[in-house]
Amino acid sequence: MGGMKAEELRGKILELTAEYYKLAHEPEQNKQFVPGKSKVNYAGRVFDEKEMVNLTDAALDFWLTYGRYSREFEHKLAEYLGVKYALLVNSGSSANLLAFAVLTSPLLGERRIRRGDEVITVACAFPTTVAPIVQFGAVPVFADVEAGTANIDPAELEKALSPKSKAVMLAHTLGNPFDLRAVREFCQRHGLFLIEDNCDALGSRFEGKYTGTWGDIGTSSFYPPHHLTMGEGGAVYTDDPLLKKIALSIRDWGRECWCDSGKDNSCGCRFTRQFGKLPVGYDHKYVYSHFGYNLKATDLQAAVGCAQLDKLEKFTAARKKNYAYLKEHLQDLPDLEIFDRYPESDPAWFGFLMTVKGGAPFTRNELTEYLEKNLIQTRNLFAGNLLKHPCFETLQEGVDYRVTGELPNTEKIMHNSFWIGLYPGMSKEKLDYMIATIREFCGAGR
Repeated sequence: MGGMKAEELRGKILELTAEYYKLAHEPEQNKQFVPGKSKVNYAGRVFDEKEMVNLTDAALDFWLTYGRYSREFEHKLAEYLGVKYALLVNSGSSANLLAFAVLTSPLLGERRIRRGDEVITVACAFPTTVAPIVQFGAVPVFADVEAGTANIDPAELEKALSPKSKAVMLAHTLGNPFDLRAVREFCQRHGLFLIEDNCDALGSRFEGKYTGTWGDIGTSSFYPPHHLTMGEGGAVYTDDPLLKKIALSIRDWGRECWCDSGKDNSCGCRFTRQFGKLPVGYDHKYVYSHFGYNLKATDLQAAVGCAQLDKLEKFTAARKKNYAYLKEHLQDLPDLEIFDRYPESDPAWFGFLMTVKGGAPFTRNELTEYLEKNLIQTRNLFAGNLLKHPCFETLQEGVDYRVTGELPNTEKIMHNSFWIGLYPGMSKEKLDYMIATIREFCGAGR
């Protein structure tokens, strides 16, 4: 390739990358499914040459931190959701950490969450929805969920309320929106912040409006099983300019300056202002208004995300179709309860949740062990009941956390519920195999 200019060579590399995908990865993506011999994963990445070309393009820039692809992704995600601001971070768990940390900022005055303040949530959840509350020193208050939706029971909210309540922080379980109208009205009535953990629900809607955009701040995860993937990655989004300002600061080390990486003095006040008790003219790039982190993702991740975001509508349609197909063929089984939704909701389903009914001639574990032996991956509903996990053994009820009651539906889900996959890479052959295997087991009356 002697004499070829850099841009010509770059174009050739990207062209060859697309060819490489077709030789190395496309056959695997289109591999024939053999019932009983091929594994049925609960989730997986779905991609083509566009993700690999973007990733290679970013690598050739060798800009290894936040950059042009990150800015493009933030803009496209905000546009898709219909919000003003979206900030890219390195994981969904970091997104939850950042979203909660934002609400502890002194810039929020009396509304800020302080140590000892209470945040209403559920124990039937993924732990990183709750972890930031505990890690900050606030008090999570656990309410029960509904058996049918596995989301918070709105009737439990008033039981959880106290003079110390400052926020509600909840996830949309497996892509199924909780009752956003009821929860938001409760928050507005009592002056509480609402954080929507939207990590399992990107593309879901409630009353026609995207989940993650109803509350004060929303979060997403882009881990491989999720609605779009960067490998690792997440986002925080909001319409509130003050919350965005705080989020940007805490994401980027807690700094006061808002200049992009590698940019100096785009803020226009690098050496001209006075902050805190620092001397006048102290370099604005090294002024810190919060105790923050470095939660940025890399441009390599964002490049993959940009290609994935273009496919999100197609992915969402496939998830809905797969859910409908599974429900059609499993809902008549007398020993299983099928996950349900509110009539106002339009879920971008993350998984297909089932609960073994009381009195069934088999247990949840007997059914899941049978499915796993037949190469069908299963998952429990995350923590089931987070309060029963070792991480709570050092915490004291009534001091470090509160519980509104016995949480009977949470307990039921912990003992009896599980879910299987319906991600966009799930072929009809795989769906039919899962249906046949579940029906075979249930029909055998084990």
